[in-house]
Amino acid sequence: MSNAILAQSDDYLKFWSEYHLCTLTTLRPDGRPHVVPVGVTVDAAAGLARVITRESSKKVAHVLAGGGLARVAVCQVDGGRWATLEGVAEVCTDPAEIEDAVARYGDRYGRTPAPDPERVVIRISIDRAMGQATIAARPKAASSAA
Repeated sequence: MSNAILAQSDDYLKFWSEYHLCTLTTLRPDGRPHVVPVGVTVDAAAGLARVITRESSKKVAHVLAGGGLARVAVCQVDGGRWATLEGVAEVCTDPAEIEDAVARYGDRYGRTPAPDPERVVIRISIDRAMGQATIAARPKAASSAA
């Protein structure tokens, strides 16, 4: 398994631990992108990103339509900082994996979602990481006071 995220800077990894809304992009059966807001957690050491969701969601249907594995991307933006992770997603229904993913979500987002019997995890094996997690300070504009 590739671990592309570990090749990124410490700032990049820290960015994925901050509170930010993200997007998940899956592909519809006709090839058009489906982009939805989600919470994402990243386990850099394991090379995984996780999204908790409901089994009846379109994003789950899109992953399952690919035979249970599908190419996806997750992205977050904060001003000029941005980060995208690409990889292969699969839907996990194992209760222990769901519990772990919910705990990770609680750690990142500061709240644990209410129990949901339909909850599943979209687990993404990251094979590409890109972005710009640090922004150089801009020089101050010259004063125009006369």
